[in-house]
Amino acid sequence: MKHAISHLFAVFCLLGFRPEAIAASEVELNVVGHITPNACDVLLSDGGIVDHGMVPARSLNQYELSPLPSRQLELHVSCNEALLFVLVGRDNREDSSLGPGFYYGLGWNVHAPDERLGAVSLALRNAVADGGPALVLASSNQGLTWFPETNVYPNNYMGFARPGTLVPEPHRLLTATLHINTSINAASFLTLNQEVPLDGAIVLDLRYL
Repeated sequence: MKHAISHLFAVFCLLGFRPEAIAASEVELNVVGHITPNACDVLLSDGGIVDHGMVPARSLNQYELSPLPSRQLELHVSCNEALLFVLVGRDNREDSSLGPGFYYGLGWNVHAPDERLGAVSLALRNAVADGGPALVLASSNQGLTWFPETNVYPNNYMGFARPGTLVPEPHRLLTATLHINTSINAASFLTLNQEVPLDGAIVLDLRYL
């Protein structure tokens, strides 16, 4: 799993120009952008890496998914002031997912490129915001409506609020435990006569509302 990342806040654009019918001795170049004083840093423990080591092929179920030991990483979000933000899970292996919309992909078998390796699910638990317990909320329509949900489904907005509040609130400091559950596809669907690397790649994208 890759590091969680946040948006960049200072950008610059080079604006092109349209050539005039008559050549000129000078041309204008505009450099534009925005600098914002508000920013958050988001980090995962262990460098955001979940390493399952060597998984013996003989230990896999033949006709159903084989769950690997669950892992946990600590999530920390720190802002320079209370800001309204959400986290969005983006799947960099979406085309290999066994259940798009619910599970993240684990990549393809490098020796048999049409074989999906498995599935990854995420959940946020034990959330604490600015020193108090926080309710984890989700939105599947980009923030129009919200509901309590700890599962981090791909592309859902995940917000945080005081218990009993069903709309995300601004926070300065947030911690939570990210639970990662990985399952390998049924062995009967995989070619396993060579070593096969697992290749899940997920980004937790921090966005401001």
